[in-house]
Order: sequence, then structure tokens, then C-alpha cells
Amino acid sequence: MSVSSPEVPDKLGRLSDSVANKVLTPSVVKGAPLPQAVLANGTEDVFDDSPRWDTAELRSLFDEVLERFEGQRPTLSDAWLAPRLHSTLRMTRAEATESGMWNFIALRVAPDYIRWRWGRVESGRMVVGQAARFSGRWDIQGVSRLWWAAELFRNSDNYEPVVVSCANQDVLNTALRLEMNNHRPSAQALVRLLKKGVVRTGRDVNGLVKAAGAAGSTLVYEALAPDEPRDHEAVREWIHAAETDLLWSPSSLPEGPRDGDVPDRSTEKLTTWFERLFATAPVRGKKASDESVDQEDEVKA
Repeated sequence: MSVSSPEVPDKLGRLSDSVANKVLTPSVVKGAPLPQAVLANGTEDVFDDSPRWDTAELRSLFDEVLERFEGQRPTLSDAWLAPRLHSTLRMTRAEATESGMWNFIALRVAPDYIRWRWGRVESGRMVVGQAARFSGRWDIQGVSRLWWAAELFRNSDNYEPVVVSCANQDVLNTALRLEMNNHRPSAQALVRLLKKGVVRTGRDVNGLVKAAGAAGSTLVYEALAPDEPRDHEAVREWIHAAETDLLWSPSSLPEGPRDGDVPDRSTEKLTTWFERLFATAPVRGKKASDESVDQEDEVKA
């Protein structure tokens, strides 16, 4: 079922959580039209005039997603969208903690994407099961979760690990919010296990992250596998280049900020350690012969 495109403002703004909660009535969540006047009156223009806050490229990205993945499982779009979203929305981690911006994107820039990605057809309407997909915690909200996945799983300017991680829904639904992923070698070690096929299914991911969490804290990981400090000046340069860079391409991955590669030695050390942990981790449905279990498309958040 198609969902009509919204009238999109030229610049990103902010919709407070209180305004979003007022708008997201049960009927709206169940597919009723959004109250555009309330949204317009509740929008705060808190961003500057920098081109990086323009909505045109961002909206064109969502248009591409809706066209490219039409008729396919919406979950398949996450791995394609996450790196391109991150490259298009160029900002610091501090700026990305602003829930009002994510509310604005979900409700004024791409509500049709949220309904397509998270909705189901009931009585001729696209019903979204959770209002939190429009306005909610950073790892649940329908747009911010992908931006943060790209931020946490990229390796400097290389987005390929993001594609690998976002192809597994349990990385997004379970592993994304874990503190361990703030330690870059830990995040890259998880990606390597996915690429090696050691961790294959959603149940595998759940088993591994539980075992890793029980085995130690982020401080333990940092002691075992030290990371290098990120180059914050490189991030600022990447943000400023939004005015001149090609932000996204449908056929090739963009480049992230060159803020320093994750130390390979640290990543390999944790990959080996996590693999040993996983070998003895209890995984529901895992057989002694290590037969694979079909990956589940979705896990309830």
C-alpha cells in the first residue's frame, strides 16, 4: 500500500517530545493523517543557515528508499540506508542526541517512510505498532537508530562494517544499545564474527552479546584491546564538507569522516575472545552439531 509524501519544510527544525506526544494520538499511530497545523506551529527553528540542515537531499534519500525497496521486506532497506543517512546528516554525536530533530524528521520530513518501514495494513491504513518509531528512545526511533548504527559500527571513513551489522536485525534491536559498542574494537569484532559466519542468526547475536556483557564491562574491553583516540578535527572537516561533497549515491557507499582507523590488533584480539565466549554461550535453538537456524526478520523492541 502506498503512502503519500508529505509537504517538507526547506530546513530541519526541532519538535519537542511534548509536541510529538500530543500529535501521536492512537488514531494517528493507527494511520490517521498527521495534524499539519499543529506540527507547523510546534516546530522550533533552532538550527543555523548551514546547507547541512537543508532537507532536500535527506528527502530525496527517503524517496530513493521507498522506490528501491518497493515490494520487498522493509527490513532489507536498513543496510542500504544507514550509511547514506549518516553521510547526509553530518553532525557531531552531541548534536545527534537532540531528540527534537529526530522527531522533526519522522513527523515532518519522512512520516511516509516510518509508516512504510514499521507499518502494517489494517482496514486500508498503514498502522505503526509503536509511537516510539516516530518519537522514542534513540535506538528505537525509526531514523535515529540507523544514524547511530552507522556512527558506532563504521571504521573511520569505511561504511562497509555498517552494511554488515545493519543486515542483521538483532544487531539493531539488541546489540546497538549496549555500552560495549562505544568501544570501537568491540563493535568491529562483532562485525568480523558476522562476516566470518561464526555468528549467523538473530539468536546467535543475542547469545553472544549476553555472554560478552556477562564477561566484562567496557573498561575490561579497553584494557584488553586499547583503542586510539578519535580525530575530532577530521569530524569537523567532514561536517563542513557537506556543502561540497556528494552526500550519497544509490550505487556506491559514501565516505565517512577520516577520524582514525580502529586498531586491527585490538579488533582481532577481541574477535578471538568473543568467538571463544560464543562457543560456550547458551543459544536458544542451537544444536550441538552447530546447525544453522534461519535468521529471524524482526524482533519486538
